[in-house]
Amino acid sequence: MTETPDANSQALPPRPPLLTRPLLLRFVSILGASTSFYLLLSAVPRYATTGGAGDGAAGLATGALMLTTVVGELATPVLVNRFGYRTVLAVGLALLGAPAPALTVSRDLWWIVGVCLLRGLGFAFTVVAGGALTASLIPAERRGEGLALVGIVGGVPSLVALPLGVWLTAHLGYGVVFTAGAVAALVALLTVPGLPGRVEAPGRPVGMIEGLRTGELRGPAVVFAVTAVAAGIVVTFLPLAVPASDTDMVSVALFVQPAATTLARWLAGRRGDRHGSGRLVLPGLLLSAVGTLAMSLTGSAVAVVLAVGVFGVGFGIAQNATLTLMYARVPAAGYGTVSALWNLAYDAGMGVGAVAFGRLAAGTGYSWAFALTGAAMLTALVPAWGDHRAAARAEGRGTDAPEVAAPAPLQ
Repeated sequence: MTETPDANSQALPPRPPLLTRPLLLRFVSILGASTSFYLLLSAVPRYATTGGAGDGAAGLATGALMLTTVVGELATPVLVNRFGYRTVLAVGLALLGAPAPALTVSRDLWWIVGVCLLRGLGFAFTVVAGGALTASLIPAERRGEGLALVGIVGGVPSLVALPLGVWLTAHLGYGVVFTAGAVAALVALLTVPGLPGRVEAPGRPVGMIEGLRTGELRGPAVVFAVTAVAAGIVVTFLPLAVPASDTDMVSVALFVQPAATTLARWLAGRRGDRHGSGRLVLPGLLLSAVGTLAMSLTGSAVAVVLAVGVFGVGFGIAQNATLTLMYARVPAAGYGTVSALWNLAYDAGMGVGAVAFGRLAAGTGYSWAFALTGAAMLTALVPAWGDHRAAARAEGRGTDAPEVAAPAPLQ
């Protein structure tokens, strides 16, 4: 006699696999691009100051890197539509890695800025084309978890390479760092042929102008841009703001910040899948602002390390919450635009922060500049509060998925 299985005993449908071969290959290119980027991120501004141009050269080096990153991010969705993910990603890795050793040719500021401009363009191609491809390879049901995992993969290089770049320049010289940055990006090119050139995406494409005009995308992007301002300041000016006697403590701080960011991004992604990401945006902003404000205590190495840790937690929460919300509010065909907008917010914030902070600190000193920056970050409370209220309304309706944290007019 055959028994009919009880409805309660039936197994739940299996969740779609997350770690597919294309996604694992994509992780390799993420590691390569991120390692190349972070090894040089604090090393190049320091290198720029050795040519006699003063501390302002540090801000110009980071600003140049971020300038062409922003320009490239605006153009990348169009390039992806024409040439596909694979080609644009490959060109990006080449531009990010190949020019790095050329920095050793001259310490003149114009030469350093020129190399940074090329590398910024390459970085733009890798993060936008690669980011949209990555989102397409993650099942929608596991978006928060998948983006959190991507955050860990991308966060490991920042955790290791950012302080390592500073340490290597002090002990082995700039040439070693620049060569290592080139190798990391160029070796990752070997994995690109295994990635899909294009991915079938349902829904209609969303243009950059439409994305910028839509509050459901613009709000999270603005909040994230404000937190990224402080990120650009930390990597560029923290090594200069802390007394020379505490150089080793700077390396510790540059380890703590990405470590806290990576852990917080993972936890935020896990929580976002269960309860929605809308209510995480406001805490992410507030923690980032408080941490930046506390960096004004530059005379105390312990206080600086704690401050960058608080900032790192807030920054990690803001990273995952804003990106998850933005992807949830467009169809798959709009992932390229979301990737461009989010990375535009990231890099424009870092670039503006580096250049503006350099000018501000020249007039006020580093302590006051950190304090004023932390206070200015609170101007993003309005869009952060909007997502917080939208998430609260969604919970009131008995739903908790991030997709319903706010209206999705672009679907």
